[in-house]
Amino acid sequence: MANQLNVSCQMLVPDYIPQTKLSRILELDVKIKKVPFTQWWDAILSRTYDGIGQSTFIHPCDYNVMAGHGTIGLEILEDLPDVDTVICPYGSGGLITGVSSALKHHNKSIKVLACEPETATPLHVSLKAGKPLAFENHRSSFVDGMGGKNVLEEIWPYVSHLVDSSIVLSLEEIAEAIRILINRNSLVTEGAGAAPLAAALSNKVPNGTIVCVLSGGNIDSNKLVTILNGQVPT
Repeated sequence: MANQLNVSCQMLVPDYIPQTKLSRILELDVKIKKVPFTQWWDAILSRTYDGIGQSTFIHPCDYNVMAGHGTIGLEILEDLPDVDTVICPYGSGGLITGVSSALKHHNKSIKVLACEPETATPLHVSLKAGKPLAFENHRSSFVDGMGGKNVLEEIWPYVSHLVDSSIVLSLEEIAEAIRILINRNSLVTEGAGAAPLAAALSNKVPNGTIVCVLSGGNIDSNKLVTILNGQVPT
């Protein structure tokens, strides 16, 4: 979009970003600022970052961004109007909020489930407690596309009403889902992208017509090789 509008764009990314994802971003002529995860997450919390000057900070939970995600929900309804359950990965909450808003506006009985890796489950603990909480034992993993430290205060009013539950997944389950998608469907997904399938296969989802939102395919080749060899990347 920045290229189409002929404006400069700089992206703030955590220092563990996969090289595959980084390379694809650089192909779009975007300036990259890599920072430690704690600084990156602080920027998510504060909605700003020192040094951006007069630039506009676009947050992953910006209303317009979430509205864009809502088109995924509309596409699901168009292709599969009798859907019973939709599963999305949970990172900052913008994706699932947009998707669920569209789905539940059409049919409130549709179940919208989040999924999180066992290394970072802030939504799971927050839904259980009935208030936004931090996940105390947070740690990074190869599932880099999701797994924040806490549920954002501004997103809580939405996810607490739009998300029916959050399924916690082991890293082994997610790795197995990546293998299944490659071997059976010739689809390469990153950890966050494969997590919804892992959730659907976990026997924690109600029976019925299920849609898994496969949200990304940026995974480094060395990690993918490790997974295809039956192991879990460190």
